[in-house]
Amino acid sequence: MTDSNAVIDWLLGADPAIRWQAMRDLLDAPESAWQAERAKVEHEGWGARLLSAQDPDGQWDGGAFVPAGFDSQQWKQHGQPWTATCFALTQLREFGLDPACERARRTVELVGAHSRWDEGGQPYWAGEVEECINGRTVADGAYFGVDVSAIVARLLGERLDDGGWNCERCNGSRCSSFATTLNVLEGLLEYERASGGSAQSRQARRAGEEYLLRRHLFRRLSTGEPADPRFLQFLHPNRWRYDVLRALDYFRDAALLSGSEPDQRLHEAVEHLRGRRSPDGTWPLDWSPGGRVWFDMDDGPGRPSRWLTLRALRVLKWWDGAGVASLGTGS
Repeated sequence: MTDSNAVIDWLLGADPAIRWQAMRDLLDAPESAWQAERAKVEHEGWGARLLSAQDPDGQWDGGAFVPAGFDSQQWKQHGQPWTATCFALTQLREFGLDPACERARRTVELVGAHSRWDEGGQPYWAGEVEECINGRTVADGAYFGVDVSAIVARLLGERLDDGGWNCERCNGSRCSSFATTLNVLEGLLEYERASGGSAQSRQARRAGEEYLLRRHLFRRLSTGEPADPRFLQFLHPNRWRYDVLRALDYFRDAALLSGSEPDQRLHEAVEHLRGRRSPDGTWPLDWSPGGRVWFDMDDGPGRPSRWLTLRALRVLKWWDGAGVASLGTGS
């Protein structure tokens, strides 16, 4: 792969979950074409494979957050597992499973009826207690047509004074977390896309964005140093973890929804992304979180990643197409 056409062809030769997004986001294909490709997610490739692992009661691996029977000793030995219901639903959303398809509607119904959170036995669509988990639950629920307004209201009341969120708030933290904030922002954006949101949710989302923008997506406000070296390394699936590519993809999505221009404070992260491109035009996977999975979707660290390349190319297409050098600093 030495030119952009070869990279696009490589993406189009991938799973339907990659292919339909490349058609929509990189090729500007007609909606009828990419929607036809998207419909294949339910019946082919990764989407069908993940759906085939679903339990009869609608859950995955017998649990909401942790698989049935998975104990702390197993967690210590093998790492956090990623096979339970909440991670499967997020993965199906990333694949683009059509929320209107029969399988998606049935899944929402069954999960609501049978799945309970490990922490306190709450019904799944009522949400958990951690902001990070609830942010993703809002995103999944809103995407699949669930009324998640009660979880949104809870999240709005948990925002910290610096504008963001932190799962450690209940343990006394008063400083927001990059990861938790982005998880919540993605949820609020999906909620806004589905319902229009509220004045309060839109204001909270803007405040959370400002938290990240003031830090140029990866720097400590106090010292200007990177808050975590891994923020500049790219992984997939992200699960709950943060990196600047995930953040840039969020800001692209948010700008496209609102019709706003990119904020110049994203420039440093964009140039880091641009500089990480391999000579063959792809982006390699830097790392992936260990732990039990249903199946792998990349060839491993150091190898070209279709997911990362898709996300990187659509971020750069959006950024470069906006002529950001001439823009001001407003978001």
